[in-house]
Amino acid sequence: MDDETGAPDADAAAAAERPALRGLTYRMLGSVADAEDAVQETYVRWYRMTSSQRREVRSPRAWLMTTAGRIGVDMLTSARARRERYSGPWLPEPVPGGSAWTSGGPAAVDPADRISTDESVSMAVLIVLEAMSPAERVAFVLHDVFGYTFPEIADVVGRSTQACRQLASSARRRVHGSRRRPVEPDEHAAAVRAFRFAWETGDTGQLIGLLDPDATAVVDGGGSVSAAAEPVIGAGAVTSLLVGVWDREPGLVLAEEIVNGCLGLLARSRGEIRAVVSVDHVGGRVAAVWVVRNPEKIRAWSAVS
Repeated sequence: MDDETGAPDADAAAAAERPALRGLTYRMLGSVADAEDAVQETYVRWYRMTSSQRREVRSPRAWLMTTAGRIGVDMLTSARARRERYSGPWLPEPVPGGSAWTSGGPAAVDPADRISTDESVSMAVLIVLEAMSPAERVAFVLHDVFGYTFPEIADVVGRSTQACRQLASSARRRVHGSRRRPVEPDEHAAAVRAFRFAWETGDTGQLIGLLDPDATAVVDGGGSVSAAAEPVIGAGAVTSLLVGVWDREPGLVLAEEIVNGCLGLLARSRGEIRAVVSVDHVGGRVAAVWVVRNPEKIRAWSAVS
């Protein structure tokens, strides 16, 4: 430790929290670029303090997470306005793998409330989070994922401790209600592989059999590429959408890849990634297919083998 300032130790501790900050802000914002901006702004505020002020911070992690949470709440408000102007359906930005985004925190106060850091970054959960208010979203993520107490969360969102408890409880009901029966990784992988085979072969009967009767497909093109303007609902309609892809992209190749911590698919054509596909498997059937085609959202996948 530097005996005169103590700042090197504080700065080293702060730098080590970058993965946790990225994990927090990505779950809050659903965008890698926005998450990185939030993290960068957090560190700008950290280094804006003098070395003596940084030395006086008892827990750099708590200071950074609180600051990042406040920045995320502010960014969510402006992001919602942008998404209202978005061309077609908006989906969270998919990330390769998931482990780089699953840095959690201390154990939750009540383990029954806790959602695993892997599951909390899944496309299914991110989509549920997207429907929440900024305060509800940050209360849930900080408490149920990162294990923060409600008094700590109250300091982030500017609400009372009891209000934060209610926000997290409401969010938890929505997340748990959407999860229905948990699916084991092997079961999910088998469903994704069967789905891939049926899609590749254009077997409409098998596709319809694999899809839940009320299955939905959402395609995010961002106005840059062709995409369904609204969610497609029903096994027959989703099957028609999927089979029609081969008419437009006859050279398309599907490959299995971990997407947001779960097995998903990459669609390539002419050596370029055209789409990242996430699949929600519930009760033995594919309940939802989320397809991100917006080129801005799949740049990170160009390095994926």
